Amino acid sequence: MSRYRPPRSAGTPLITPEGEARLRAELHELWHVRRPQVTQAVSEAAAQGDRSENAEYTYGKKMLREIDSRVRFLTKRLEKLKVVSERPSDPNKVYFGAWVTLEDEEGEQSRYRIVGPDELDLKQHMISIDSPLARSLIGKELDAEVRVPTPTGEKTWYVVAIDYP
Repeated sequence: MSRYRPPRSAGTPLITPEGEARLRAELHELWHVRRPQVTQAVSEAAAQGDRSENAEYTYGKKMLREIDSRVRFLTKRLEKLKVVSERPSDPNKVYFGAWVTLEDEEGEQSRYRIVGPDELDLKQHMISIDSPLARSLIGKELDAEVRVPTPTGEKTWYVVAIDYP
């Protein structure tokens, strides 16, 4: 069996100003803090002698490869991203960056913010604009009914509130 995995699509190249700031902070942390620390540790491990049996050297080189890979990804991704900072012309409709309060058929409410795929964080109730729920919400107004196919069957939500930060 092959281990080949087709490359993933990068997703929609949109991001909020907060998300861009987080990615830039991560890039700065990796390049200016973590990488110099790991480079120093690798050079100290290399000075100990035989590198073939030196676990600290091998682990340090692996960490450098991971850091460099992430730095390359972040650099390329930040070049392609478009920061969406302005509010939409019609704040009564759901667009990128909106906080949307939904109510399901049982009356339970949940609140989500529609963000770019690089900012996806379900713990903070941020969903990707590429998700089925977000795609079905875009352009909807208050009190709109939204039907979304889920693994357990189609679910229906109602748009209760729309807010923009």
